[in-house]
Amino acid sequence: MHLRRRSLLLAAAATPAAATVPALAAPAHAAPASGPLVIGHRGAAGWRPEHTAASYTYAVQTGADWIEPDLVPTKDHVLVVRHENEISQTTDVARHPEFADRRTTKTVDGRSVTGWFTEDFTLAELKTLRAVERLPQVRNRNTVFDGREEVMTFQEVVDLARKLSKTHGRTIAVFPETKHPTYFRSIGLPLEPKLAAAIRLGRLGRRECVVQSFEPTSLKRMTGLGVPLWQALGTTGGPYDLPTTTYRDMMTPSGLAAIAEYADWIGPDKSSLVGTSLLADAHAAGLRVGPYTFRAENQFLPTEFRRGTGSTDFGDAFAEYALYYRLGVDAVVTDFPDLAVMARRG
Repeated sequence: MHLRRRSLLLAAAATPAAATVPALAAPAHAAPASGPLVIGHRGAAGWRPEHTAASYTYAVQTGADWIEPDLVPTKDHVLVVRHENEISQTTDVARHPEFADRRTTKTVDGRSVTGWFTEDFTLAELKTLRAVERLPQVRNRNTVFDGREEVMTFQEVVDLARKLSKTHGRTIAVFPETKHPTYFRSIGLPLEPKLAAAIRLGRLGRRECVVQSFEPTSLKRMTGLGVPLWQALGTTGGPYDLPTTTYRDMMTPSGLAAIAEYADWIGPDKSSLVGTSLLADAHAAGLRVGPYTFRAENQFLPTEFRRGTGSTDFGDAFAEYALYYRLGVDAVVTDFPDLAVMARRG
């Protein structure tokens, strides 16, 4: 059985770009998840350019329980979904001469960043751009889809999730992340009021929406909405809004107890759970745990799960999922939800 799964995975890695993806879709009306939840990271970013309708749709078709949109604002204060507010890597903006003068350098969360930024474009202007693969050197097969998809608004993702829920006979949750919330508040484009309004207007309940952020202040602004909150945790440094706090502090028993006062989940880097007591400590604090980000390429896998010689070759992703499922995680955040679902079936 395990050899068969590994063969499917390696066959997928060998698929030419024009052949799109392997036929691994789950039944249209799948049963509710049994085991850890599978969260499609920016959709199915391993198979389609991230944060596109095609990426989210494929994630759900292959069994994802939740889909994750990263939220950034436009100049006219509409929430759109992009990995970052700087969009030169995820859109074709550089090919638009009419926007050449928008290229600039900004300081975002203490880092100097050069490019084009969503907050300098109206929604109408962003809608003239098209999405491209963010990691073309790693996922060349995905570049076949470059130029085919619009930049989506958060509301469009919510509408798509509800449409897919109806189509597939199960509730698909949206899992929005507030990106750089302190920065956006500083320039007069706060994320939280717009997100809260969308949750209220859409009557999104606990099974339909979970809000995440690396910044505790952002999450605390979202309390009282009736949806679960998820504290994301990095491996180094700390949240930008709390300069004297480190992620290491937040992952101690006392730090986890503090998180549990406002959040329902933690989302640590997957490496933080191996050889540590973090998972047990979080569960003891009443928190659920969903590590990130699971990917199939060798460069993203621990050494023991790598196969072949190339950094972009697929390794034994099934063995990695099995490891974390045995540990007892409550969810996995993955670029390849189809593989996570297959591994979950045992």
